[in-house]
Amino acid sequence: TKASDLFIECLEAEGCEYVFGIPGEENLDFLDSLSRSKKIKLVLTRHEQGAGFMASVYGRLTGKTGVCVSTLGPGATNFTTAAAYAQLGGMPMMMITGQKPVKKSKQGRFQILDVVEMMKPITKYRVAEEEKPGAVHIELPEDIADEQTDERPIPASSARRPVAETKAIALALEKLHNAKSPIIIIGAGGNRKMTSKMLTEFIDKTGIPFVTTQLGKGVVDERHPLFMGCAALSADDYVHRAIEASDLILNIGHDVIEKPPFFMQAGGAEVVHISYNTAEVDPVYFPQVEVIGDVGNAIWQMKNDVKTSEEADWDFSRMMAVREYHDANIVEGSDDMRFPCYPQHVVKLVRDALPDDGMICLDNGVYKIWFARNYRAHQPNTVLLDNALATMGAGLPSAMAAHMVYPDRKVMAICGDGGFMMNSQELETAVREKMNIAVLILNDNSYGMIRWKQANMGFDDWGLQYGNPDFVKYVESYGGIGHRVESAEALPGILETALSTPGVHLIDCPVDYVDNDQILNVDIKKHSASI
Repeated sequence: TKASDLFIECLEAEGCEYVFGIPGEENLDFLDSLSRSKKIKLVLTRHEQGAGFMASVYGRLTGKTGVCVSTLGPGATNFTTAAAYAQLGGMPMMMITGQKPVKKSKQGRFQILDVVEMMKPITKYRVAEEEKPGAVHIELPEDIADEQTDERPIPASSARRPVAETKAIALALEKLHNAKSPIIIIGAGGNRKMTSKMLTEFIDKTGIPFVTTQLGKGVVDERHPLFMGCAALSADDYVHRAIEASDLILNIGHDVIEKPPFFMQAGGAEVVHISYNTAEVDPVYFPQVEVIGDVGNAIWQMKNDVKTSEEADWDFSRMMAVREYHDANIVEGSDDMRFPCYPQHVVKLVRDALPDDGMICLDNGVYKIWFARNYRAHQPNTVLLDNALATMGAGLPSAMAAHMVYPDRKVMAICGDGGFMMNSQELETAVREKMNIAVLILNDNSYGMIRWKQANMGFDDWGLQYGNPDFVKYVESYGGIGHRVESAEALPGILETALSTPGVHLIDCPVDYVDNDQILNVDIKKHSASI
């Protein structure tokens, strides 16, 4: 047996379904072995970065390691952004890169980089699926891949995550029962299997209000009457007033890679840290109690012994007052029919067009804040956005991976025109793979988020505008279906067609970001006396 055959057998034994990427000369033994696999499909992409994003999102959605492959040198360096995306975002992903023969070389140092050393700072050392999940890297030189071996795959092991200690659960409940006005914050680490069910039951039993971070969206249905909002901004939004009204924060799945939803202060609200890993303590985060272990199990343990809303002496009146103002603010502008389209109106129309399990996959831009703040997620992992690396170019590949994992769901990539063009070549991959996805491009002919920041800092409007191709003709050239939005009234029908008709649909939607400052300058001061 060739070593490359053994490698593929090992991937099969671990349950690998797809390998995304672009093989090169140094991967040809690997490619030959993969061609004979009955269990693994090669998804040939147009760029290694797109392949890495697809593998990462496959990992996020399934909990299984997404696998991607590239050649040495430039192929490997193109993986680095996706590696950082997976590593910071907690997505299990493995990169396989080729290399020239390690025992002897006839080509000197041609194309050779020390890829293993290059990957070390942005990958985990060993296990991709171990909490916190992340990126791992294996280099397979071509002479090793071609060697003969009698080895067989090591059987895949079954492992259970450790559960939280009962004494820690008791301490957390003691803090909770002594609190006057507790609140729950759901972060990135809360977006795991079984956590959603347990947290919903816990909230229903206790009546404790909850806030999400961007990466915690959807863990609990955001139509819930106790939802206080998403901490899409760093400060000064209604959700921060709700958090300020608490004297105890149950901080579930906190991950320092996200913008902090709050900062601790001496003498302020205390914190119970409930996560898979111990807290990273610093001057603004120093929890008084830590509950470490499987989060779903920890919430289940707490739910069994926690007081009900009727039994506890909690007061949420101030938080609920804040919620009224928050909800009223969220609907402002949602019926604004101006053209180019108004962001709040676009968010509402997208939410109306998608079922509960419909998925949106966002690229990075100012619209990400509009969607994080205004779009209500109904189920876990139905809003895929990046609040960790915050990279551009991931929206389209993310939607493609989401479609592969959930082929019967409605999936939409939401991209700015700048981020979309960074991996737009993957439209060809989506068409070739006969995917059913919609791509909504919010088009302002500029790097809009940076341009907005530029204006807020008092600088001249300079250096951030460009021209775009005709996006309708562009997608049609790949064999997809293009839609041009020419009025706000036309957008609902276009969304419906794109989401209900087979094929790869692209919607070119001009957008008006004139009121972006409303996000940063939420006018909550006038309500201070009330809340």
